[in-house]
Amino acid sequence: MKINLLLQPEDIIPALSSAAKEAVLNELAAKVVERHPGLDHAELLKILLEREKLGSTGIGDGIAIPHGKMKQAKGLVLVFGRSLSGVDFNALDDRKVNLFFLLVAPEDAVGIHLKMLARISRILKDPAIRKGLLEAPDAAAIFKIIREQDSRY
Repeated sequence: MKINLLLQPEDIIPALSSAAKEAVLNELAAKVVERHPGLDHAELLKILLEREKLGSTGIGDGIAIPHGKMKQAKGLVLVFGRSLSGVDFNALDDRKVNLFFLLVAPEDAVGIHLKMLARISRILKDPAIRKGLLEAPDAAAIFKIIREQDSRY
């Protein structure tokens, strides 16, 4: 499955206002619920925080992919957020996180959920892509970079 099938420019927060881990998760969860009103914000935030207790979803290189499964989710849901100043997210490399992809999957999703996590990770391995996402002026430019990279795989 392609990222472009899930992510639209309206799903992108080009400048997260939050500076702390839980606040960023709250802000990203609010975007999910804004775009998918059938999902419960408080429940999603609880699921994300529980997942973070298992180990940080900050994978290194300024990237975090918080994720969780919800009964109400009818399919995969993806939002993107960017913090220009970076957030202490307890990432594996102890660096601040600037780029966030939040993925929500239905409870019974296994394979597709893991494939999407891998796809996001693969696209963001390229330092030039990460740099482009950090320097993009707005959501449309961020979306264009993601769409172009997604089409290469």
